[in-house]
Amino acid sequence: MRRFTILGGVAAALGAGVLLSACSPVQMGAAAIVGNQRITTSTLDTQASNLQKAVSRYPSGQVQMTSAQMPKAVLGWLVKFAIEDRAAKSAGISVTSSQVQQGIASIEEQAKQYAEQSGLSSPAIVLLSSGIAPQMMENLGKYQAQELLLATKANGGKLPTSQAEDKKVSAALTRSSCLAAKSLNIRINPKYGRLDYSQYTVVAGPDLLSKPEGASPVPMNNAKPSC
Repeated sequence: MRRFTILGGVAAALGAGVLLSACSPVQMGAAAIVGNQRITTSTLDTQASNLQKAVSRYPSGQVQMTSAQMPKAVLGWLVKFAIEDRAAKSAGISVTSSQVQQGIASIEEQAKQYAEQSGLSSPAIVLLSSGIAPQMMENLGKYQAQELLLATKANGGKLPTSQAEDKKVSAALTRSSCLAAKSLNIRINPKYGRLDYSQYTVVAGPDLLSKPEGASPVPMNNAKPSC
């Protein structure tokens, strides 16, 4: 199933490389604004530092994530968590601590299987290469639990068991994520780039270093998805 395996895009992350500055006073201290909440630069710096420390425990080259890529990768996940929270809330879905733990166990099993298939020495390398710091696992477990409950609701109370059901549910979840993201009016600090709405990842934005001296600060990117 494409959407219900959280680590489904890890292969791409392992095979490719996944900063600029200029902030208006309104943006000071915010890496992103999601709805009426700010993802602070302090929060982002802490999680990126956690990721960097975890990566440093492995020999160079094992984890396909450079220090320069970490803030974008982490910020992308923090935004995805907020989008999933909104999608779940809109659907009247809440998760229990037990479901979060089940989500973590599912993710860890996925990572283990991928590591074995790819010849990696540890499942942790899979998660780290995806931009997940160990301290973000509870949020990722919640994300997984929400995704499964949304899928179950979209399929009339059970997870899809056929290709047709999988296609229908994937389309429903894609739309719910898009509507949630649109309602949140997400703005990314241009220091970190812009939001790619096709994958809800933070990617490189315009080259702010070439901005003429004295030019007005670049506003936060506030493009919206079309859904």
